[in-house]
Amino acid sequence: MLLIDDDDDLRTALVDSFAIAGLEVDDFGDGVAALAGMEPGYAGVVVADIRMPRMDGHAVLEAVVALDAEIPVILMTGHGDVAMAVAALKRGAFDFIAKPFAADHLVASVLRAMDARRLVLENRRLRIAAEDAESHYPLLGTTASMTALRHALRQLAQVDVDVLIEGETGTGKEVAARQLHRWSARRNRPFVAVDCAAMPDHLIDEVLFGDRGSGGRIAEANRGTLFLDEIDSMSTAMQGKLLRIIEERELPATGAAGPRIVDLRVVAAAKADLAAAVARGDFREDLLYRLETVRVRMPPLRERRADVAMLFAYFLREAAERFDRPVPPITGLVEARLLADPWRGNVRALQNYAVQTVLSLGGEPAATDDLSLADQVARFEAAVIADTLQRVSGDVAAAADALQLPRRSLYDRLQRHGIDAGTYR
Repeated sequence: MLLIDDDDDLRTALVDSFAIAGLEVDDFGDGVAALAGMEPGYAGVVVADIRMPRMDGHAVLEAVVALDAEIPVILMTGHGDVAMAVAALKRGAFDFIAKPFAADHLVASVLRAMDARRLVLENRRLRIAAEDAESHYPLLGTTASMTALRHALRQLAQVDVDVLIEGETGTGKEVAARQLHRWSARRNRPFVAVDCAAMPDHLIDEVLFGDRGSGGRIAEANRGTLFLDEIDSMSTAMQGKLLRIIEERELPATGAAGPRIVDLRVVAAAKADLAAAVARGDFREDLLYRLETVRVRMPPLRERRADVAMLFAYFLREAAERFDRPVPPITGLVEARLLADPWRGNVRALQNYAVQTVLSLGGEPAATDDLSLADQVARFEAAVIADTLQRVSGDVAAAADALQLPRRSLYDRLQRHGIDAGTYR
């Protein structure tokens, strides 16, 4: 902490009081010298007298607030009154203490201020850590392919061009698109994701282009990023309408309203080879040319197996926090699966396995010596259901068929075991 007071005797006495309380203090006779080396991340508290030559306490407060408004400043004065106290507090002072005062009164105020400052700095650290993790998650990996992918996305983020992202199911195409948006100048504008595979033609027209009552998802993405997931599933008729939007950046007129200009970046994702789809006549060649200004390929896990263990450890901690469970150890059986499994579902499948491991539904089963037969059967049933959901990518109807169960019966079991099919999609 910093103590600033031009009264040498009082300053010496206060230094002794702070030392008895276990507080380290740097003392100065004037504010100019005290603040000369202060930085925004200063972890302490400033205690300053109001009446001082050169730089009084009010000026000290203003200088500290200008540097970092959350550094606590405690002001002391022998000429205090209510008006001065209120004015100082409104300008950002943490506390105001009038002389004469008991030393323990000032020490108590300093301790509260130190605790407040500690919390402020801890929250800043956590926020920075979260932002840093978000800036890479789950594009985690030290392999050459992931390093190259992150570099490419950062470079592309600075250039406002359309991008085609190709990759197998579960490789993180939408995550890459979101990262591209976050790193771009459009980061404070909308990121609008449209799952082209989830909508039939009679709905996708209205969803994308809107009607008289709404502007549609394309209009929502104005000045931001439009992400078209699984664009390879879109019909050729809809591809033609989309091509015009991409070429002209203009929505068709609706009712009395004329055409609407849209400023957006289009990022499309496809799990299939679009060139092969063009050859089969399933995808328009002119739309492919328009979308593939830049192509980005998401590598499957089998091409970056060295990243599997690190990714799994990350997902394990994430799942443990989500379900309020302890992080389980990676046993020999779990490690063997990490090394041997082809991970056909890629990152998504690995994340699902982490959830199963935290919930004791996958990998090495937990000890069952103390479990009743009914509990052991329930655990086995939950594991079978979870494994089936993973195989069918969370499709409850397909899982019910595979397990030869009525769909209602499967839903009852999902509820009983606390299994969310959505986590497997």
